[in-house]
Order: sequence, then structure tokens, then C-alpha cells
Amino acid sequence: MFHDNNVLIQLKKKFKVNIKRVEGIVKKSEKGFGFLEIDAQNSYFIPPKKIKKVLHGDKIIAKIGFSKNREIVIPEKLIESFLTIFVGKLKIFNKKFFIIPDYPFLHEYIPCTFLKEDLINFESGDWFLAELTEHKLKNNNFFHAELIKFIAKKEDPFSQWWVTLTKYNLKKDEPKVNLDNISCSSYQRKDLTSFPFLTIDSSNTRDIDDALFVKKNKKKSFELIVAISDTTSFVSSKSQLDHIASQRGFTNYLPGFNVPMLPRILSEDLCSLKPNEKRPVLACKIYITEKGEIQNKNKFFMAWIKSQAKLSYKNVSDWLEKKDSLHSSNIEIEKQLLLLHKLCLARMQWRKKNALIFPERKEYKFHLSRNCEILKISADDRRIAHRIVEECMISANFVAANFLSKKVGFGLYNNHAGFDISHAHNVSVLLKKNNIFIEPEELLTLEGFCKLYRLLKKKKYKYLSNRIKKFQSFSEMSLVPNPHFALGLEKYATWTSPIRKYGDIINHRFLKSIILNKNPIFIKNKILKKISDQRRRHRLSEREIEDFLYLKYFKKNNFDKKIFDAEIFDVLRGGIRAKILENGANVFIPKSFIHNIPSEIILNKDEGIISIKEKILFRTTDVIKIQLIDIRMDKRSIIAKTII
Repeated sequence: MFHDNNVLIQLKKKFKVNIKRVEGIVKKSEKGFGFLEIDAQNSYFIPPKKIKKVLHGDKIIAKIGFSKNREIVIPEKLIESFLTIFVGKLKIFNKKFFIIPDYPFLHEYIPCTFLKEDLINFESGDWFLAELTEHKLKNNNFFHAELIKFIAKKEDPFSQWWVTLTKYNLKKDEPKVNLDNISCSSYQRKDLTSFPFLTIDSSNTRDIDDALFVKKNKKKSFELIVAISDTTSFVSSKSQLDHIASQRGFTNYLPGFNVPMLPRILSEDLCSLKPNEKRPVLACKIYITEKGEIQNKNKFFMAWIKSQAKLSYKNVSDWLEKKDSLHSSNIEIEKQLLLLHKLCLARMQWRKKNALIFPERKEYKFHLSRNCEILKISADDRRIAHRIVEECMISANFVAANFLSKKVGFGLYNNHAGFDISHAHNVSVLLKKNNIFIEPEELLTLEGFCKLYRLLKKKKYKYLSNRIKKFQSFSEMSLVPNPHFALGLEKYATWTSPIRKYGDIINHRFLKSIILNKNPIFIKNKILKKISDQRRRHRLSEREIEDFLYLKYFKKNNFDKKIFDAEIFDVLRGGIRAKILENGANVFIPKSFIHNIPSEIILNKDEGIISIKEKILFRTTDVIKIQLIDIRMDKRSIIAKTII
């Protein structure tokens, strides 16, 4: 009887107008409820019944309501699903098939069917690539997925590798190309096969792309020849092999094995600078003073070499440190190592004064059995042999950048911009609080940036360095040269790993076009984007496999009672993240495991400080004592507590 009541109609209209809607990202908790995160400061509670209509990570529009005097939101419209194409694990219940997405906060059992064949041949725990075809916020009000591709059986010891590579759309095998008629391009080359070139790599390296030779001239300055595998003599531009290499971008080095960018017959044989084998190279002669300064008369040329020794970082370091004999009876090789050592020290001294030196870091290595069981995790310091190779490669890449910019004005450069204008101001303010006075304008220059980091290293401002690093920009690739602030160099262009990096193949072609007096091949910016994207995917895949192996390692060895030293590297609202120094594992320490009265703790993310009652307890870069509490395989996290 109230259907035509005008007052009621007006009230309804007014009510509809006043309904507020918000847009955000769904964040689910372990306890079955969730929030709609609008931005870093604002979020709304989603009731348990309504949270079932969405997935963690979904971007949605929701209407604001009230429940028990609390503001809530009701999911209303899907903007973008977190899941589209995804990897998941099959589950079978009562002859019904479900797929569970392989993400820490996604535990939904999504009904599924297989596009290609009957699922009767598979069992619970097998891995698939799937596509979400129905979402509860859409018309049908249910979730559904189609299984696109079988990935691995649950008992496959490499299943996590195949799952991770599939997730990031990376290849798991070497390229399959017919190489029956492949041969090296015929160029006029200098014959340097009598020179005692040597290579230094890890003991198990097979894709060797750089060899070194050095001598001292009458003026007592160094003449260094860096010889790099002439990979482009086998991989011609616009060929099928070139297209494959450009799509892969890099060799993917994962714990346990690598997936090469090029077929192994090239990467580990024909292009590899194996000992006592004649190989074509692109070489650079670099003139370096006794004090380590690179002179301006360097030159590039093509040559033949024959490496006379394949040495390992460990053996060379042990020999130079007088801990072991050299695994080579060649006196000329010993002379080469002594000269390379002197050259390395000179270059390091020059870079300390005029550029920047990489901070020292440990290298963590997983030792696996054939069935992917973790035997141990070693932590190795970078030693003198690593520094020798590093200084030679940095010198070669610096010379290449100058050569390209002078001869053609472009190339594939690695740039690092340091700070932008706004961040330079923030850093200057932060420095003044620590009685360091450098104006923003100076920080924007290469000289000012180097001055800052040399000062921070000299004074051992570890915490301050950590805070300032968060203001730095990221390195990027460009076709035009700009300074590389992080290295402290005016220009930088890598060309020393063409077997492993497609970007270095591009620079080889630029360099060879200059040597041969030909027009350089033009490349498009989309190639840079593709290379950057592939580099990101490779890093993510490597990190994910490492995280998985850490979880297996701690689960297997039961370290519950052991106390570890760990360095804090991040402060979050809910706790702190730290790295175990013994093995490199990242752990999370919840707020409740830092102090027994969580309400008294203040976690300052911006300043990286943990305080209790206004007294600083910890800050980033502090090394603390921790004990492991829980290994959560499904969440891929290691939970720890502090020991005070």
C-alpha cells in the first residue's frame, strides 16, 4: 500500500544518492577475514561472509556500510582479478577436481576442468598452469578455472623449479635449434694464440666468456687485453638463434642447474673459451698507469686466442694468499697472476679515490644432491681472485662506453641516476641531522655523490647508509650514455658476457660495426624494455627457488633450539625482517615476538627504528640474536623471535 507513497520514494532516492563507494585492493588475513586497502593509510574491514566473494589481491569497487557501529565495505564490482593465468596444485575430493593457486595468501579451492585430456590420469598434488574463467563478483557468482597445461607430478624432485619457471613464463630447457651447419663468421683476426691468456671462474663453470692477458711496458704501466668470446660470429643478426636469444635475454642461473640463453653446443663448447682450444674473440687492449688510471689510447680488435689455463676463484685466491699451490705447472701463468694482482690493487686504489668500490658482501651457495636434497649452504667471502676479474671487467666496460659514445654516440648503456631532485633534498636534510653538510645541488652531481659515499664508508655510517640507499634511483638501460652513479663512473656499457646476456650481444655488434667500418644496426626501445622485464623475471625466479630451499633446509634440520646472528634490513608495521648471517635466509619477526607487551612497541618504518617507551631497541643494520619459531611452507615464511 506504500508503493506509490511520494515521501517514501524521495527517502529512497536520497538514500541511494548518499551511498559511498571506494576502490581498492583486497588483502586477506590467515583468520578468514580481510580488508580493502585504499592506500598506505586507509583501509576498510570486509566481513567474513563477504570476503568469500573475492580473492586476495583483487582490485574492486565496494560500497561503504555499517555493522555493529563499525564502518565496513561490501564488495560490489570487480575491476581486475589478481588471478588470470596462474600456477596451482590439483586437489581431488569425491571425484571432483579443484585447483589451489600457488600464492601465500590464496588458499581457495577453485573448481576446475582440463581443456586437453581427462583428469583421471592425474592425482592430488600434481601441478598445472590454469586460467581463471569465472569470478564470484561476475554474473555467475562462482569461481571456476580451466587447466591449460600440465607442469609436473608431485613426486618430481624438480617440481618447484618447473612451477617457478612456468609462473614467470621462463624456459626450462636450452633452445632447440638445428645447428648442423653452424660455423664461425670469417673475419680478419690477429693471431694471439701464443699469448698466455688465462680464465678465472667458478670451478664448475662451463660457459667461459672472458680471458685475460697483461704485460708491463717500458714505462712500467700495464697493457691489459680483455678477450671476450666472439659469440656474434655464430649468432647473426635477425637469425632464428638471434630471435631466441633476444626473447630469453639471459642465461638463468638457478640453484641446482642453469637454463642457457644459447644452445649448450655454443655456450659450453664453440663459444666457450676452453683451455687449449683456439677460439675467436672480440678483444680490447687497455692501457693503465701504475697508479691505476685508464689512459685514452685503448683499442678494440678481433683476434684468435688459446687459453692456457682454466683456473678457479678459490685456487687463485689460495695461491696468491700463499695457502695452496697453483693447479697449473705453467710458469707464464704464475707471472700473469702476479701481474694481474698488482693491476687489480692499482685499479682498486684508483677507484677508491676517484670512483666507488662495491660494498663487500657474502655469497651464499646451495649444495644439492641429484634429487634436490640440500646437503649444506655455504657462505663465501669475495676474495682476491673475484676482485681481479671484477676490476678487469669494470675497466673493459668503462672503456667500451667511452669508445661507443665517441665513435657513434650511442650504444646499450647501464645508467644510474643517483638521486632525483626531491630525494636529494631529503638526503641533504638527513645528513645535516648527522652533522654532514652536503647541499642537494652537490648530491645531484657525480662528484658529490661519490664524495658522500666515500665519507659514509670512511666514517662507517652503516645505519645512515642504509637509510640513504632507500632514496636512490634504480639502474636502467639506455641507448644514450649517462653517468653510473653507483659505480662512480661517467659512462658504463657491458659487453663482457655475450654468452649469457643478450644486451652484451647488442654491444658486440655496435663495437664490431666500428671495427669493420660498417653502419651499426639500429635497435628499438622495446628491446630495452624486453631485456629489463626478463632480468626482473630471472631475479624473481631465482629468489623464489632460494626461499623454497631455505624452507626445506630448516624444516629438514630442525634448528628450533639454535641461536643465530641476523642483520635487520627492514622494519614493517607488523614486525621486522632480518637476514641470518650464517646462511643468508630471510626471516620475519612479528611484533609479538620482539617484546612481550606489543602495545609498548613502536615500529617506525620510515626511520627503520624499533623502540619501546621512546627508547630505541633496534634499528636497521643492527645484528641481533634470533631463534626460529615456525617454518611455514604454505606461507613461504620463516618466523623467528628475538633473544635479548
